Amino acid sequence: MLTNSNYNPDVLSCLANLSSDEVFTPPQLVNSILDLLPVNIWSDQNARFLDPFCKTGVFLREIAKRLDAGLERQIPDRQKRIDHIFKKQLYGIAITDLTALLSRRSVYCSKTANGKYSVCAAFDNPQGNIRFERIEHTWKNGHCVFCGASEANYERGEELETHAYQFIHTKNPEEIFKMKFDVIVGNPPYQLSTAGDANGAQAKPLYHYFVEQSIKLNSRYLTMIIPSRWFAGGWALGKFRQNMMNDTHIKCLHDFPNASDCFPGVEIKGGVCYFLRDKTYTGNTQFVTHENNEITSTMKRPLKELNCEIVIRYNDSISILRNVKSLSEPTFDKFVSTKKPFGFTTNYKGKEKPFDGAAKLYGNRRIEYVKRIDIKRRLDCLGKHKLIIPKAIGTGNSKTDHIKPLYSEPNSCCTETYLLVGPFASKQECENVISYINTKFFHLLVTLQKNTQDCMKKVYSFVPVQDFSEQWTDEKLYKKYGLNKDEIVFIESMVRPMEAKDE
Repeated sequence: MLTNSNYNPDVLSCLANLSSDEVFTPPQLVNSILDLLPVNIWSDQNARFLDPFCKTGVFLREIAKRLDAGLERQIPDRQKRIDHIFKKQLYGIAITDLTALLSRRSVYCSKTANGKYSVCAAFDNPQGNIRFERIEHTWKNGHCVFCGASEANYERGEELETHAYQFIHTKNPEEIFKMKFDVIVGNPPYQLSTAGDANGAQAKPLYHYFVEQSIKLNSRYLTMIIPSRWFAGGWALGKFRQNMMNDTHIKCLHDFPNASDCFPGVEIKGGVCYFLRDKTYTGNTQFVTHENNEITSTMKRPLKELNCEIVIRYNDSISILRNVKSLSEPTFDKFVSTKKPFGFTTNYKGKEKPFDGAAKLYGNRRIEYVKRIDIKRRLDCLGKHKLIIPKAIGTGNSKTDHIKPLYSEPNSCCTETYLLVGPFASKQECENVISYINTKFFHLLVTLQKNTQDCMKKVYSFVPVQDFSEQWTDEKLYKKYGLNKDEIVFIESMVRPMEAKDE
């Protein structure tokens, strides 16, 4: 057992993240990602590697270690070998001035590449091959034309970071180093706050810009770790998702539904994934699922399942979904409203007590009363039997999230906290619908579309409509769709027991 006197931790495994947008990558995770590359690349003295978003330099450092071992026979002299690796094979673009200094310190053992303590004797400039250049956003109509940042938030003085990352703020990324790369690797910034923007406080995804820009460089290999939200959702990620789903060069993809398996102590809703894109490979993707530091499933399959507009996250659910779709039934989303079904915002305040001509208003953990003339939408449903369900549920984890429908009687409505489901012919029919929503089968099909807390209309588009003149149980549904033992076991493992849900 190691004692305090001989324990020498890797400093890069001990750094606190600057923010949830810019997450440092643990060395162990870096090496798992580098293991996707072919072994012979570490003995190729002509291979060039680029990390276009350096934070700590850990990717370049771990690559250097592998090249140092792999090129020992070809370049026996240690100093010549190190000089060759750092000067001719490793390149980086830092995301800030601070991370540039940190990356050089990690890679060259000196914050300046040509400093007294630098392990590389081949540089005559302080930046070496790890560059940082302050870039300004290019504004048009109040937003950056490259990343979409709000001018109101990011038009800043020289004393503040612009977050205008050099790699994605150019139409010609190949001009930065003016050379071809064999491997592009790294962990890009994930998002950009838009607080104060006209759309309200949201987090705008950035990571897809880095992937798209990297593909433009046409390297032999591309491997990155990014959030998995693009599988089924994400702000303005539709085109990116379609491009990734149809990209037959993605050789493998490793998915982590719980991001803390990769980044301990960090919450990234929807999890993370890393992938290898090999431009010489064409075929299906090896899709690997990890949970609690173990591989739970591996399957070679297309990222685009037939007639699906999202990436199906769980391999074991593919056959279940195919069985369901084979019956060509209408889907449950037809009953579900869009947001703000009756026109009331979440913070709308009604009257605390009922009054003549009032309608009941279900809000966030409260019941109030409103004038019927104040209801602006879905008046056709006001006098009917219906359900309401929260539009935001949990975190995207089917084992902890639970949809809790509420019966909404005639002459009732709801705020934006809820979505409307229905209307239905009677209270009994509503109760039968609730029995269906409470099944594990229903929750599993919702989970395939829901990987964050958002539970909007579209997440119900895999759920088939049933005959709601009767109650439903999982056993009836398993039999109806011809599910086998393994498929049933998978559903049961994915959704926590019904009896524990209200604890």
